[in-house]
Amino acid sequence: MVDTLPAAQPERKRGHGVRLAYEVLRDEILDLTLPPGSPVDEATLAERFAMSRTPIREALVRLEGEGLVVTLPNRSTVVANIDFANLNAFFDALTLMYRVTTRLAAEFHSDPDLQRIRAKQAVFATAVEAGDELAMIACNRDFHVAIAEAGRNGYYLQLFARLLDEGRRILRLYYYPSFESSLPHPYVIEHEAIIAAVAARDIDLCDRLARDHADRIVQQIRDMIARDSRRDIRI
Repeated sequence: MVDTLPAAQPERKRGHGVRLAYEVLRDEILDLTLPPGSPVDEATLAERFAMSRTPIREALVRLEGEGLVVTLPNRSTVVANIDFANLNAFFDALTLMYRVTTRLAAEFHSDPDLQRIRAKQAVFATAVEAGDELAMIACNRDFHVAIAEAGRNGYYLQLFARLLDEGRRILRLYYYPSFESSLPHPYVIEHEAIIAAVAARDIDLCDRLARDHADRIVQQIRDMIARDSRRDIRI
């Protein structure tokens, strides 16, 4: 059961309530505190966040736009199920976005972009060293979003972030202690190679490295699902 948040301040800046509800609910959906199919009730959330239903409704609209919640014909809202029926299409789109965004980052990045990418990689490497696999899932997402931001294409960024978030939910759902524990971790090595290729503006190398990295992640997801094929999956 989700803990109740502390009472809200009597005067909240405009938009703060929407942002708070959106960020908390988004994190809970992505880490499966709110699993697929869970009801998301406006009245209950308004009481929990100590705010009116209007900012809750606005937060849910944002989440629905990202495919994380859906409104049913009876107007109730639930956490979106993972679309296992179209998993192959998801993998194709995910791989393409890895390649496209990394290529664009090689072409259009600035020095501050590289600094942000390296900072995200440092956080990821720390999670690896700590053996925190769930943090690795989140930090890998943030690393690749930073690369997409460096590519200067907002459409690709939005799509890629949505795909990475869906991948994060899948990995969280099927998590086993199966990440390679040897150091240096292969993902750390691959990230470092991608950073070097982006910095060198080597577009073709970025394409190849991003494709190989995506292939490894896709295979990991496939292996996890295969190992857990006995689980009851809602399509």
